[in-house]
Amino acid sequence: MVLGRVLVIAGSDCSGGAGLEADQKVIAAHGCYAMTATTALTAQNTTGVFDIHHVPADFLRKQIDACIEDIGVDVVKTGMLASAGTVDAVAAALEAHKVKTLVVDPVMVSTSGSQLLPSAALDALRSRLLPMATILTPNLPEARLLLADSGHGFVPVEKISDLEYIAQLVRNTGPKWVLIKGGHCPFRKDGTVAKSPAEKEIVVDVLYGGGDELFRIETPYHESRNTHGTGCSLASAIASNLATGMDVVPAVKAACRYVEAGIKTAPGLGSGSGPLNHFHSVSRLPFSPGHFVDYVLEHPDVAPVWHRFVNHPFVLAMGNGTLPLESFKGYLVQDYLYLIQFARANALASYKARSMHDIVASAEIVSHIFREMQLHVGYCEGFGISKEEMEQTEEKEGRLTSCTAYTRYVLDVGQSEDLIGLHIALAPCLLGYGVLAEQLHKDPNSNRESNPYWDWIENYVADDYVTAVKTGRGKSRSAKGERTGADDELAELLERHAMLQGPSRIEELVKIFIHATKMEVAFWEMYSSE
Repeated sequence: MVLGRVLVIAGSDCSGGAGLEADQKVIAAHGCYAMTATTALTAQNTTGVFDIHHVPADFLRKQIDACIEDIGVDVVKTGMLASAGTVDAVAAALEAHKVKTLVVDPVMVSTSGSQLLPSAALDALRSRLLPMATILTPNLPEARLLLADSGHGFVPVEKISDLEYIAQLVRNTGPKWVLIKGGHCPFRKDGTVAKSPAEKEIVVDVLYGGGDELFRIETPYHESRNTHGTGCSLASAIASNLATGMDVVPAVKAACRYVEAGIKTAPGLGSGSGPLNHFHSVSRLPFSPGHFVDYVLEHPDVAPVWHRFVNHPFVLAMGNGTLPLESFKGYLVQDYLYLIQFARANALASYKARSMHDIVASAEIVSHIFREMQLHVGYCEGFGISKEEMEQTEEKEGRLTSCTAYTRYVLDVGQSEDLIGLHIALAPCLLGYGVLAEQLHKDPNSNRESNPYWDWIENYVADDYVTAVKTGRGKSRSAKGERTGADDELAELLERHAMLQGPSRIEELVKIFIHATKMEVAFWEMYSSE
């Protein structure tokens, strides 16, 4: 998607519901880049406007120039312009910078009824800005003020066609397109104006322009006090859509739907006309890019289980060399059998992957698992246990049942879940070994000299392995230039695919991670008492 650049020239609303503050929220919600040039500071809230401090026109011009000359601009949107001098300064700046797309929200009266544009500035607005406008977005009262200023009499509205007639008249003042917002004039479903609150059934916005094209944008009427900043928000939504390359008609229709949803889901703030929900369609991930693994490990539901896993008595006994040899031998045999199924699960991940990059990454994890299994074979041969004996080991009650349950769980996730679901089930094993090995390596209580398990621990504490666990991303290399272990591959996959998930899916993945970690704990406990 194109990163649209939108410059908003308008007044500030200190309460955040309208003006520049609302504009920036809308633009951000549409994935565009917002810039601002402040025309006035207001003291206002949901109940009204209490004071206005005008920004000098020459300083306003400096703001506009600073933005356009450096960042550039795709669409300019104007809001509260406050004075004739301001209008002239804005028009001169837009002409100088040859701005091609201009959305004009003729802010004259606030939702709470406060006058925001002096009548003396109307003529400057109509003569200087409207002929430059790509689209003008007045509500019905503002449209009537514009028509009155240009010499037209009052036009009553009894049916939707009257609203269409007003749009045609307003378009004659200069803009290429006009959107008459119908929120101040609800209709019945038969197209006649509502005479009582009970008759308010639909709202019709009328879009007119181009080659004399006329469009009705109809939405259900929603009784709500939360309409503060609707005009600002609608115009900025249109500007954002235009900035990303949409044509006028679809840009306006999408913006109308956006504002409708913002009213329906409004947070209900303030005691007067409350603000919209500007972020109703924005999904916020609970972690920063590149830190999904950190988020999972620090999750309040994960942390105690993870602590139990990496600080298990079995692990600590390996670190200080007090673990009974028979326990370690039994663990190696069972872990060898587990790794066979673990490799199958990673092979399944290659099958489920949709890109060659992910297919290769999962295949490389299988290769790493194979090398790890060879280490197990070597250790067991040193204990007088052959590879054939390891592979023929039978399940014993209370022993390999946990191993079997763990492998069946991982493979079941692989069958029933998507790729990232499978990878998150594999993660506690691959990530956990690096974490616990690092802890043991740093622990001053660890026995390095006469510990029969220290060589095994050091297999999982190479600098590249530990770095990959900490960062959860990248393809780091050791001082010897060797490729990193399987945890690096897995973490990179997790980080990349996690960015494509929604918030609820992230929490589902956390639950899978917790269950798999509990299986790892059970794995330790099978031999921790010997």
